[in-house]
Amino acid sequence: MSVSCTPGVNQSVVYPTYDPFLPVDQVTLVAGSPPVAELTNSPLPSPALREPTPTRAQLSVEIPTQIPADQPLNTPTPDAARALPTPRQEADQYMVQDGDSLGFIAERYGISIKTLMEANNITDADLLYSGMLLNVPAPNPGDAGPSFKVIPDSELVYGPAGVFFEIRSFIDSQNGYLEMYEQDVNGFVLSGYEIVWIVARNYSVNPRLLLALLEYQSGWVTNSNPFNTSYPMGLADEDHYGLYRQLTWAADTLNQGYYLWKANAISTWVMNDGTVVPVDPTINAGTAAVQYFFSKLDDRSTWETDVSGTGLLLSYYVFFGNPFDYAIEPLVSPSVVQPTMNLPFSEGETWYYTGGPHGGWDSGSAWAALDFAPPGENGSCLASTLWVTALADGLVLRASNGALILDLDNDGYEQTGWVILYMHVAEEGRIEPGEYLFAGERIGHPSCEGGVSNATHIHIARKYNGEWIAADGQMPFILDGWVSSGGGREYDGYLTRGTLTIEALDSASELNQVYR
Repeated sequence: MSVSCTPGVNQSVVYPTYDPFLPVDQVTLVAGSPPVAELTNSPLPSPALREPTPTRAQLSVEIPTQIPADQPLNTPTPDAARALPTPRQEADQYMVQDGDSLGFIAERYGISIKTLMEANNITDADLLYSGMLLNVPAPNPGDAGPSFKVIPDSELVYGPAGVFFEIRSFIDSQNGYLEMYEQDVNGFVLSGYEIVWIVARNYSVNPRLLLALLEYQSGWVTNSNPFNTSYPMGLADEDHYGLYRQLTWAADTLNQGYYLWKANAISTWVMNDGTVVPVDPTINAGTAAVQYFFSKLDDRSTWETDVSGTGLLLSYYVFFGNPFDYAIEPLVSPSVVQPTMNLPFSEGETWYYTGGPHGGWDSGSAWAALDFAPPGENGSCLASTLWVTALADGLVLRASNGALILDLDNDGYEQTGWVILYMHVAEEGRIEPGEYLFAGERIGHPSCEGGVSNATHIHIARKYNGEWIAADGQMPFILDGWVSSGGGREYDGYLTRGTLTIEALDSASELNQVYR
């Protein structure tokens, strides 16, 4: 049995079965469950309660090219410098492994794909093969990037600051191409609003940022006849045609920059033209996300503009005002600890630990997830007869297309407090949204439904205030006393309890068995 998965990649849409904008008292609970917390008791930001955003016409006939002098931006001063990883000073060699791509290798070594291909006389990226030895030149960095902060962390993450932002109302108020847009996504016709909402929710990327970025890149939000209807986020790639693919790529790329910075795992940006730019060590994670996103599209001079006060920030400012007015810092306080959690299967059973820390939703969303596979012949992807169980007490917010969200703080909002994502839960026998579960109660059966999976298993990941919590970071997954850690490569990792250590294996053997 071989087990792997990639939630969010080439997957069917996870449709809304629970609307986060419904009043909390409209959530149906099972008899005897604890009451849902009142919304007024939630720590929600005051900027979310401001007056409705004006339309473009109400703002002015001519959109300003800079923020007015009588409305100072007041971006925060740079943070104290952090110690970033030291860029390589010498050339290296790398042996290609199964699943590698030139993009992955170039990203890992902080150089461009073009530089890597030229150093190895590669003219066709498809000729890469396992065991191939590549020469990897040292990067040649230029001047450091700017310290200017574009957005706070809480405007990258779809967290408490975004709870009351009404995506549909805002889009409709702008009378642009997005308002009337529809796209067939995996056999379902979705509106522009639905696409933005689904991507924001699944990737946990703030919809205000996605809308400002969509406007800045192509004018879709306010212009009824935008200049780029095929690739509105700027990635001219046939595999990312249309709004849905463009937004999923953008959200995943923003996440990648954000969580690489949070993990202190990057020190340079590689521009689209191959230029290497050292990262200023005083920016914040939200700004790192924006800088990383534009590095994938720009040369150095264009990038400098896009990440300045007259770039993306201007579009954001026209729509929503100063992004730092919404700031909630920190999203994850140093005092936050993971609540007690169980392994995701029933007591007395032995499953397999098949996936160490990897992307919670797609590859960019931190290494927030772990995978477990049930015993049995599951390579065919048939749903197991065994049950996935609740890691902790919580309210089921949504359940569709393999994904299920369990809200541990019981306030009915996916953007606040602790939330657990389960992926690959079979539809048959699955618990319904609105039901309250206690730790250890049945959720559904593991399968291959949702995302990309080559064998039956369950994928679990944590969020706190909308931020994906890395399973190999400062707050590891702790499940029945087993503590997760990473092995330095996605899906590699370990579970340790006392003197026992289990390594994640893409198979079923005695070496990766976990007994509960």
